[in-house]
Amino acid sequence: MAEETKIKRICVIDGQGGGIGSAIIKRLREVIDETVEILALGTNAIATSQMLKAGANRGASGENSIVHTVKQADIVIGPIGIIIANAMMGEVTPQIAQSVSACSAKKLLLPLSQENIEIIGVSSSPFPHLIEEMIDKNLKEYIKNNH
Repeated sequence: MAEETKIKRICVIDGQGGGIGSAIIKRLREVIDETVEILALGTNAIATSQMLKAGANRGASGENSIVHTVKQADIVIGPIGIIIANAMMGEVTPQIAQSVSACSAKKLLLPLSQENIEIIGVSSSPFPHLIEEMIDKNLKEYIKNNH
């Protein structure tokens, strides 16, 4: 029974140049067991390519790939823009935002946004600190509780 709840697939979603997703994947590779598959889902081919170079097992690009793949994820990681329609200069389509929001996976979203949105109560920590906090306080605890 425990094997059924084991974390098997983490999807990292990013757009534009893929810098956020790449940084996340590089750090995940240092702390995640090799039995966990890391999938790079880019809103465009450049983002996907950069995340693959960072160490993702597999990658895919575009709306349909993201909509289809998040349904099979145990955890989805990315900037908060992945659940905001038309975020990332329009790269996050309403269908992507809806699919990510509605999928059953645990979502670990970093409060990075170029949109006209401010999340109250969130500290303005540097990006590398946000990645560490996400891994140490959220991801490790979630994996520990689901093994």
